[in-house]
Amino acid sequence: MQSTFLRYARAAISGLALMTASSALADPVELTVQRFFGACEADFGENTDVAKAVGECGIITSLINKFNADNPDVHVTVTTVEWPGYEQLNAQFSAGDAPDIVTIHESALSDYQSKGLLQPLDDILASVGVSKDVFTDAAVKGVTKDGKFYGLPIDTWTMLYHINMDLFKQAGLVNADGTPMMPKSPEELFAQAEQFKAKTGKPYFVQNLANETALYMRNFYTYLFQQDSDFFADPKSIKINTPEAKKVVEMYKAIFDKDLTTKDLDYGAAINAFLQGEGGVQLNGTWVVGDYDLASKTEGTALNKGGYAVYPYPQLFGGAKAQFADGHSWAVSAKERTPEQTAAIAKFLKFFVDNDFEWSRTGHLPTIKSVIASDAFKALPHRDTISVVAELGRPLPSDVQRQFALQDILGEELGAAITGQKEIDAALTDAEARVNELLANL
Repeated sequence: MQSTFLRYARAAISGLALMTASSALADPVELTVQRFFGACEADFGENTDVAKAVGECGIITSLINKFNADNPDVHVTVTTVEWPGYEQLNAQFSAGDAPDIVTIHESALSDYQSKGLLQPLDDILASVGVSKDVFTDAAVKGVTKDGKFYGLPIDTWTMLYHINMDLFKQAGLVNADGTPMMPKSPEELFAQAEQFKAKTGKPYFVQNLANETALYMRNFYTYLFQQDSDFFADPKSIKINTPEAKKVVEMYKAIFDKDLTTKDLDYGAAINAFLQGEGGVQLNGTWVVGDYDLASKTEGTALNKGGYAVYPYPQLFGGAKAQFADGHSWAVSAKERTPEQTAAIAKFLKFFVDNDFEWSRTGHLPTIKSVIASDAFKALPHRDTISVVAELGRPLPSDVQRQFALQDILGEELGAAITGQKEIDAALTDAEARVNELLANL
């Protein structure tokens, strides 16, 4: 009897050991992730210490590396696309080969959600204990479509005034407390910009106006908001052949005509020009705050000479205190999945919720209320001046579709008006007609 019992016991133990070994050796659940934010494999391709990473690319690469290292039961394969990546994503959806998880601007979510291409995330987030209540109002508005979350909001971003304080001091544009003087009207902007040019010999603005549409559009939206212009009262029809719109274009055209800005620089060249001290204010986004702060602490750089400051766009008109803002999100493609794949996606999204502070080191604003209120976030450089964007930031109405296509149309027409290729009235008329034709045919 004892011998028989021992045989059965040994067999049971061996079976259990085999099952345990098989479980331990089981292949991890595979997820495909597609993102923009650049490529930096040489610097961060193997890094899992997120605290040592800097910049958008460095931090996002290190975060995904850490997720893979911390979760051996899941393996994320990453494809990096050229910003913003939507042409490639559209082709992938058309071919039925979309990535599981993809970076999508909140302004572009409607394009995909309205066609049933994205999976709502409410149940997935709830499965890992993530409540909508943890997110900022701006984040919730950005990813909510038809009452459901269609993206995990990972930041709120906007355009900012990045300021070379050495040149501002030379120009006499510094307050007694050491802060830069910010204009409060278009007239003050012109006066300060002309004073800056007279005293430094350099343009006040460093702008990337060559091969560009986004900058024109973002500037335009901001100063329409500040004039209380309800230019998208109907989400399927824009109204910009208006006095408010004309004021914005006239302001930027005067800046261009008076040589108060760089003119022939593309995006990369504008960054290099600002870092080399070729102008006072660069109009760029939250995403460069970390890199510019690092440059300001590096001996021998233009920003190190007198310091670097960064502020939201100034309030130049008497209406709402607002400026255009958007956000980045992780969206999940709608497709058949196993429970294990869905659980792996939930784990990935929860990881980014838990690491919202690390992503906020880029300069983007957090989407988690507790992070934006935390001492750790407040201790990051320049957050005392830019955190107000969480209140000022305003997107277009969430049901306005094809926002990236609208950006191209508006950027082309506004650029033509500001650079003198078209009369302002004609450019606004053409922009309005082109946008409304596009929206009417959706």
